[in-house]
This record gives sequence, C-alpha cells and structure tokens, in this order.
Amino acid sequence: MDSDAFERKAKRFRREVLDMAYNRGHGHIGGAFSIIETLLTLYDEVMTPEDKFILSKGHACLPYYLILKEKGFNPIISGHPERDPENGIHVTTGSLGHGLPMGLGMAFGKKLRRSKGKVYVLMSDAECQEGTTWESALIASHNNLDNLVIIVDNNDLQTLGKTSDILSLGELGKKFEAFGCDVLSIDGHSFKELVWAFGRETKGKPKVIVANTVKGKGVTYMENVPKWHTMMPDEIEYKIAQKELE
Repeated sequence: MDSDAFERKAKRFRREVLDMAYNRGHGHIGGAFSIIETLLTLYDEVMTPEDKFILSKGHACLPYYLILKEKGFNPIISGHPERDPENGIHVTTGSLGHGLPMGLGMAFGKKLRRSKGKVYVLMSDAECQEGTTWESALIASHNNLDNLVIIVDNNDLQTLGKTSDILSLGELGKKFEAFGCDVLSIDGHSFKELVWAFGRETKGKPKVIVANTVKGKGVTYMENVPKWHTMMPDEIEYKIAQKELE
C-alpha cells in the first residue's frame, strides 16, 4: 500500500468508527482515532499468520473490530474485546495493565516451544502508570524476548486530563531502555515511520515502539481535548466530524 492509499483508508476507518460510536451511543472515539494507523500497518503490512496481536487498551476497540471484519473474522461488537480466538481476539482486555503481561506470557511460550511468529501488544501511555508494565518489561528483557513488540500509543491524554499532569511518565523511551528494551520513537500517524519501526530487527531484546499520536486525530474539535476520551458528539458535532472526514 502506498502512503496516499494508506491515508485514505485511515480516514475511512475514522468515518466508520465515528458512525459506529454515534449510532451505538457509546465508544471511546479519541483513543480509537489515535491508533488507527498502527492497526492498519500491523494488519495490512506487518503481521503473518504465526503472529499474535493484543489490544491492551481495550476501550479503543472499534477500529480493531473493523479491521478484523475486513480480514474475514466476525467478532462480537462490544465495549471491550472479549476472548474469541476463532475471530482473531486472543485475550479479553479492558482492565488496563493486563494486556502486556498476557502478551509476555505468549511470547515466552513461543520462545520455549521455538515457535515462529511475534506477539504485538498495543497499549496506552497511561498504562505505563501501572506497575505490571514495568514488571513485564523487566521479565521480557531478562528472558531475551525479541519476539515481543510493545507499541505505546503515546497521546499524553487519559480520562481526566493530560497524562503528564496526572502522573508524569518523564522520558518514556529512556525508561524502557533502562529496563533492557530496544526503543524506537516515531510519529504514530506516519505510514513510512511505522513500517520502518516494525521492520527493524531486534536481537536479544524486546522492542518498544513509542508511537507519538494525537488523541481524536482527524477531527479538529476532538484533537488533544481530554473529554473526547469518552464523550459522544451531539447531532451538530457529529455532522461537523463527518464533514471533516470526507
């Protein structure tokens, strides 16, 4: 896929996520919009049948369901992903801080069995406020799990405000490096940078991709505004967003 086609598809996914959330009356639009490019790159360009994916920030699941449907699966559409391996959902997520430990276990199991494939875990920056994140990073590094790829959706917003104000993560990349990970920091909305980061081989260390993103990406009044973590647009706001995403 070229960059122009990628951008058109990302915009289409944003329109469909907006419609799903508005018609259902609930959903996490802001955090869903910030991960769309990562999901598209993983499922369209990177992952193989031997790979596993975990959406640790399960509340941002609407684009996840869309891409699973596009790949021929039929997931149940609910507020958070519920385990359904036959339809591409390998674990239940939504309780933040749990996706990475489960991904760690899968990657460790693959290493022990010498199985092919990698485990990709997409998590929020606010999950890095959880102790389980750092325990997992330590264990992954100690066991040389270079088949584990952690993507941090670094949009610096959580439910009540800026992540850096609520509980600052400081130099996030340097923290992961201190725990023995190979770290790349990129523009999480850039197809070129995402492909480059996923394609760079890491030997003997888990890979962490800090994807710097914009919460609410694509709709001007939503971008970098904390309330759009859970807020639903009214009819006028919905129409404005539709227009911007045409």
